[in-house]
Amino acid sequence: MSYSTADSFRPVTLDDVRGAQKMLSGVARVTAMEGSRHLSQMVGAPVHLKCENLQRTGSFKLRGAYVRIAGLLPEERAAGVVAASAGNHAQGVALASALLGVRSTVFMPKGAPLPKVSATREYGAEVRLHGQVVDETLAAAQEYAAGTGAVFIHPFDHPDIIAGQGTVGLEILEQCPEVRTILVGIGGGGLAAGIAVAVKSLRPDVRVVGVQAAGAAAYPPSLAAGRPVSVENPATMADGIKVGRPGDVPFGIVGELVDEVRTVSEDELSAALLLCLERAKLVVEPAGASPVAALLSEPGAFEGPVVAVLSGGNVDPVLMERVLRHGMAAQGRYLAVRLRLTDRPGALATLLGALSVVDANVLDVSHVRTDPRLGLTEAEVELHLETKGPAHCAEVGQALREAGYTVIG
Repeated sequence: MSYSTADSFRPVTLDDVRGAQKMLSGVARVTAMEGSRHLSQMVGAPVHLKCENLQRTGSFKLRGAYVRIAGLLPEERAAGVVAASAGNHAQGVALASALLGVRSTVFMPKGAPLPKVSATREYGAEVRLHGQVVDETLAAAQEYAAGTGAVFIHPFDHPDIIAGQGTVGLEILEQCPEVRTILVGIGGGGLAAGIAVAVKSLRPDVRVVGVQAAGAAAYPPSLAAGRPVSVENPATMADGIKVGRPGDVPFGIVGELVDEVRTVSEDELSAALLLCLERAKLVVEPAGASPVAALLSEPGAFEGPVVAVLSGGNVDPVLMERVLRHGMAAQGRYLAVRLRLTDRPGALATLLGALSVVDANVLDVSHVRTDPRLGLTEAEVELHLETKGPAHCAEVGQALREAGYTVIG
């Protein structure tokens, strides 16, 4: 499979994906397919998790990056490659380039998580930090490519990238031949497009469903318009699918072969990440958890057996802490309350005693006495509590009211 960079809009076929699979033999792992009893009970049919979070570099991105770079002409390889990414694509390009003996330069935003920057460097790329958002980083990488002759490796908008990602679809059919529905997260669309080409070519009866974060959902309006359109200021914790505009190449494939594109909320993403960690014992980033979020959103909507593609596991520990806290709050297992009380000795102890009666575990207490909004004898207390679910949250609130406290937030 050797194509020039000018050949970027050719169709992607099953033969392309099969060729990519041969190319990736011994390079990319055939990742595990794990059953989930909890999700299966929820859906009422078998649910399996395709664990691309356990892929080399921690995501599926190595597949497409390797196929793309391996397909370069000798003179293109000699010029080196350049990419722009906040994390997963950066690591995939860095490792693929190192394995193929190609010089790589990767532009990353200045605010990229340090673990991802360090990993990209360790895989062998020269990392350049530029811009505050990915769009600025992307522009810098393209400017570098124009000035140096390095080949720009797009994260999703090229047939070789799509063919490489499509090998995930071939593995799904081999590991779960009885599959009826495949759920996959969509950002630019490379993974969903590749899986759709592979699966629909061999099993047109299998339903392929894309999942986007509601705050960065460019595909629904694009599909409605019949062309890629941009979403202004996409906002989501799922940075792996935080893409403002579909890629031109994957858009055509998704429009033709993907049966449906759904959206999920930030609360659903948080709950899905927490479920993967607690019930499946898998570390998954928010983008990778998006198919599980779709299952949580409407479990009865999918015919089983279902395969949910966990596309990546590269989550920054700081973000993980925030997301887990958010997920616990969404499930009623974490509660933050503010209230006012009389500022006198023993008042805080009395409040904590009222909480102990209803078995609420206090994680943190913030006590404010000097604030223009407060009366002379008032204090404001903010409590972070560990709770046992929505019913317990309601019980805590009722106990505070019965004890004479007014909850203000």
